[in-house]
Amino acid sequence: MDIKADCLWVYCTTDSMEEAPRISKILVEAKLAACVNLIPEIYSIYQWQGKIEESQEIALIAKTTTHCLESLKRTIIEHHSYECPCIVALPMIDGNQEFLQWIRSQTNYLGNGMLDP
Repeated sequence: MDIKADCLWVYCTTDSMEEAPRISKILVEAKLAACVNLIPEIYSIYQWQGKIEESQEIALIAKTTTHCLESLKRTIIEHHSYECPCIVALPMIDGNQEFLQWIRSQTNYLGNGMLDP
């Protein structure tokens, strides 16, 4: 088991199928994420500014590394339409080591000799 947990899943939501792939492509092209999965049509119920809201959203799950996380968060915030976008990072504590190495190789991970943009 690789418990370094240098690979992460970053969960984010958007309000449209126009915004979700646009942000996802920016992250992958900038090598801030190796891959982003889009899960359409999730239904969200939340409290915002003292009022219960209900909305259809699209979930993004980005596979990245701890080294890329700060730049990834800044990039999402810069390109996101929400005032306060949901961005939550979860560690990958184990998995297919070949896949985890692929994530590292596709991102601006320090271990692959690339520098963060």
